[in-house]
Amino acid sequence: MKKIALVAAIAALAAPAAFAQSSVTLWGRINTTVESQKEGAGDRKVVVANNASRLGFKGQEDLGGGLKASFALEHGLNSDNGAATGSAFWGREASVQLSGAFGAVRLGRWTPGSYFATADYISNHNHDTGSSEDKLYSGAGFTTTNKIGYFTPTVGGFSGEFAVHAGEGVDKRGIDLSGNYDQGPLHLGAGFSKQGSAKQFAVRGLYELGAIVLGAYVQREDTGTGANDSRTIARVSAMYTMGASEFHLNVGGTKAGGDSFNGGKNGGKQYTLAYNYNLSKRTKLYGYYTAVDSTQAKSAGDFSSLAAGIRHNF
Repeated sequence: MKKIALVAAIAALAAPAAFAQSSVTLWGRINTTVESQKEGAGDRKVVVANNASRLGFKGQEDLGGGLKASFALEHGLNSDNGAATGSAFWGREASVQLSGAFGAVRLGRWTPGSYFATADYISNHNHDTGSSEDKLYSGAGFTTTNKIGYFTPTVGGFSGEFAVHAGEGVDKRGIDLSGNYDQGPLHLGAGFSKQGSAKQFAVRGLYELGAIVLGAYVQREDTGTGANDSRTIARVSAMYTMGASEFHLNVGGTKAGGDSFNGGKNGGKQYTLAYNYNLSKRTKLYGYYTAVDSTQAKSAGDFSSLAAGIRHNF
């Protein structure tokens, strides 16, 4: 009887804590591939690779009157060896937010909305991750840390994000602006970011035609590094769905100019052909072939990979 009473007392004490944390959610993604890769003029090699796996916590408290407080913590991890990615443990996101009818105000670290509104939106085959990620899209002017952001409410299909980077320490101040329009089968987006002398601007469109989804973006970057420091990047994507199967094609290209592609002022092209089979809403098997053809001499910027993988969301 004493043991039963003790267990009941512990349960009674634990109940308020469990209730207070009932809105906290543990979530994540494990995404891993086996690949045959070739870089430049080197030999082909077989690797097991991580594709932006992550582990996160998010929670929300209803403050009444339509006002809500929330937080998000997201950790990047290498699913092939279990190590953390980057130097910051919460390197993918660490933010707190207050939202209501006015929209939302967010403080902390998160991925720029200009990226989500453009390149990420049309990267359907593997969510712009791993070796088949968009190698051409420029991060010039991206601001991820020490930010203050405002998110507008969605009105008539329109929504926007405005973020300012504080410019702490040696960092220069920066801004990131993005807008989205989603109405029926039509989805449009635009993004602009600037930090110091580096800046970029991009526009995106995506249209759903039943089983066919077509998307494209065009980006103009200026790295602010001197002569030949600007370039234009373009990418188109197509997806065809048939039952649980998805067929994907992505083609991108840029002319010479700028210094953020493959470490030199060169142009290039990228091609990706992919197939996804959705075992459920959370789990898929997939395969792809991606190739980067750079204008650098002696195939220095070239890359190709034939991959097969598993992605599971939880």
